[in-house]
Amino acid sequence: MEVHQASQRRACSALDVDRPTVRYKSRRDDDTGLRGAMKTVAKERRRFGYRWLQVMVERQGWQVNHKKFRRIYREEKLQVRRRGDRKRALGTAGPRRFRAAGL
Repeated sequence: MEVHQASQRRACSALDVDRPTVRYKSRRDDDTGLRGAMKTVAKERRRFGYRWLQVMVERQGWQVNHKKFRRIYREEKLQVRRRGDRKRALGTAGPRRFRAAGL
């Protein structure tokens, strides 16, 4: 609009974009306090999933919808990491013996 000195209506029609989409301003809070509370609890309780984490955060006084909590949980990458397999000593398992069929 500034470069070509065009109105918003003309610029949106040239780009085939709806004007309300261009004018949209989000009213969502940034939830910095909640995100901080979630991170501190997740750091203390590393093996807790989002459900237990929400219980712990609610005990601190936060009231949060479970869908919003789950969305923030994913955005902050607080997922519980999967545990790896147990380490086993190399060479301890001998060769497998198969039984003959019918014996």
